[in-house]
Amino acid sequence: MALIAPGILCVFGLFFLWAWALEKKRHYLLGLAAAPCLFALGVLVQVFGWPPATQPNAIVSGLFYTTAVLLAAEGTLRRSHQCFGLALDLSILAAIMGGLWYFAYVTPNLLVRVYIQNFGYGFILLAAALYLTPLMRRRLMDRILFWTLLVFAVHFFPRTVLTIGTHAPTSVPAFAASLFWNALQLSLAVLGAALAAALLAAVLSDVIDDLRHERDVDWLTGVLNRRAFEGRAEAILAQDWRSPCAVVACDLDGFKQINDRHGHAAGDNVLTTFGELLRRTARTADAVGRLGGEEFAVLLPGSTSDGAYLFAERLRVGLLGTRFPFLPAPERITASFGIAEHQPGETYHQLLARADNRLYQAKAAGRNRTIAADGNIVPPQPKPA
Repeated sequence: MALIAPGILCVFGLFFLWAWALEKKRHYLLGLAAAPCLFALGVLVQVFGWPPATQPNAIVSGLFYTTAVLLAAEGTLRRSHQCFGLALDLSILAAIMGGLWYFAYVTPNLLVRVYIQNFGYGFILLAAALYLTPLMRRRLMDRILFWTLLVFAVHFFPRTVLTIGTHAPTSVPAFAASLFWNALQLSLAVLGAALAAALLAAVLSDVIDDLRHERDVDWLTGVLNRRAFEGRAEAILAQDWRSPCAVVACDLDGFKQINDRHGHAAGDNVLTTFGELLRRTARTADAVGRLGGEEFAVLLPGSTSDGAYLFAERLRVGLLGTRFPFLPAPERITASFGIAEHQPGETYHQLLARADNRLYQAKAAGRNRTIAADGNIVPPQPKPA
C-alpha cells in the first residue's frame, strides 16, 4: 500500500512534464512535474530506509517532502500569476528543516517532527489557497481547483491529530504499521491525486482558452475577428432582446491612401492604434470586432442610439487627436461612423446593414463624421489645435 501513493504521484509528474514539453512557455509546469516526483522520493526514502539511520532518514525524507510541497504551492500560484517568492520559500524550507534537525539530533522527538511536517505543509497549502481566493469569481475549473487545494490543505490538521494524537510509535515497524502512516498514504493517494488531477485539468483549460483566443481575436488589433464578433453579437441580441442595444459601424477614412503613401507598416500601425482606442473606450460588456480591412463594429448592449452616438464621437475625436509619427504635423487620421439602434425582431445582420448604410452616408457627406439616423448628418466638430 505504501507504494500506491508514490506511484500515482509519479504518473501525474510525467503528465505535467509532457504538458510542459507541449507548452514550454508555461514554466510553472516544471515545478508541478517535479513536486509529485520529489514527494514520491520522500515516501520511498522512508519505506526502504535510505539512509537506514533514523536521524538522517528523517532529514533526507523531510527535505524531499518540504521541497515538493513548496514546488506544488508555487506552481499552483504561478499559474495564476502569483507567487510566494524565492525568499519566503527558502525561509519556510529553512524553518521546517531546522525544526526537523533539532528534534532529530538535539532533542529527538518523533511526535514533534510529525507535527512540524504535517502542520507546516498544511499551512503552506492553506496560504496558497487563500492567495487563490479570487479564482472563485472565475471559471468553474478554477473554482474546482481552489476547493480541491483548500480541502487538501485543511485535511493535514485533523488527520494528524486524529491518527497520531499525543503518542508516537516507538519503533520503525510500529510506525510503518501505525494508523497515522496508513492514513497518510491513503490521503496522499486520494486527495493528492485529486489535487494533481484538478491542476492538470486547469492547465488543459488554460491551453484551450489560449487556442480559443487565438481563433477569435484579430492578431493585429486585439479585438474580435469577424466570425467571433458575429457570434458574440447574435448571443447578446438573443439574450437581451428586451433591453436597448445599438451598433456602431466605423471605417477608417482614406486607408488605402495611407498604405499607398506611407507603406503597409504605417497602415498596420494605424490599425493597431485604433484597436487600442476601441478597447480603451469600450465597456467590458461591449462587443468590439474587426469586420475586415479597416472596417470595425461595436455592439453596445443597454445603449440607445443617443448613447451610441456619444460613444462614436469619443472614438472619432480621440482618433482625430492621435498623432502618428509617419504623418506630417497638420495631417490627421480620421474615421466615419454609422449608428443603428436594435428594433424588435431585427436580426444582427439587419441591424448591421442599417448601421453600414449610415456609415456610407457619412462617407458620402465628407467623412470624419457620425450619422445616427437616415437623412440626419451630424457635422464633424472642429479639429483640435
